Amino acid sequence: MTEPSTALVPVPTPLLEVRALLMRFGGLLAVDGVAFDVRANEVFSIIGPNGAGKTTVFNCIGGFYKPSGGQILLAGENITGLPSHRVARKGLVRTFQGVRLFKNLTVLENLLVAQHMQVKNGLLSGLLITRAYRRAEQAAIEHAKQWLDFMGLREYANREAGNLAYGHQRRLEIARCMITRPRLLMLDEPAAGLNPQEKRDLALMIDRIRREYNIAVLLIEHDMRLVMDISDRILVMEHGRPITVDRPEAVQSDERVIKAYLGEE
Repeated sequence: MTEPSTALVPVPTPLLEVRALLMRFGGLLAVDGVAFDVRANEVFSIIGPNGAGKTTVFNCIGGFYKPSGGQILLAGENITGLPSHRVARKGLVRTFQGVRLFKNLTVLENLLVAQHMQVKNGLLSGLLITRAYRRAEQAAIEHAKQWLDFMGLREYANREAGNLAYGHQRRLEIARCMITRPRLLMLDEPAAGLNPQEKRDLALMIDRIRREYNIAVLLIEHDMRLVMDISDRILVMEHGRPITVDRPEAVQSDERVIKAYLGEE
């Protein structure tokens, strides 16, 4: 009889690891010992009352703040303190609480601008309009059209982004992130300002992005129904500190979470 194997199955490296993250602003400790990981193809949400430090964590991960302490690893590579443009080139992109589009450019032009990091042809090629430049330009246009179709924005391709309805601006902002072919998409309150139907559509879109493009999503959101519906795991924060990391059903019944949101007598 063959003896059963006792070899250990290797544990996959998390896509993102945040270790003992600290962020000080003068005498204020805004983030204190936050630690979590995001696995491949996972929707991981960060929730907490206003002022809990959620966006500060996002800003540290995305390279907009240099952490006061701790480590941030992307696929095992230490990216702690890298500026935002270098973090984006490594495949970690984000949206913001307020929509940040080039509002005087068309919808299509917004997606073309976002692809500049992927275009390998230099300035000279552009000035001389070489064949390689024309091929790259056409490929960028076709890629942009694919994302316009995915987001239901094709009919608005030539409209100025600033003239879109707010819900469509949110879709365009996510498309602008996705067109760079990220490994991890960070969404900062994407449901803010959306009506109930737009929130349902957003949930379906996030799930479709995760399934069809096999990327992870890191989400900050105040809409608890949306968070509970789409999250695989949730980190709850209060006053800059982590309370718990768990699955949605466990988070909903955690007394510490209930206290953080509702207080106690």
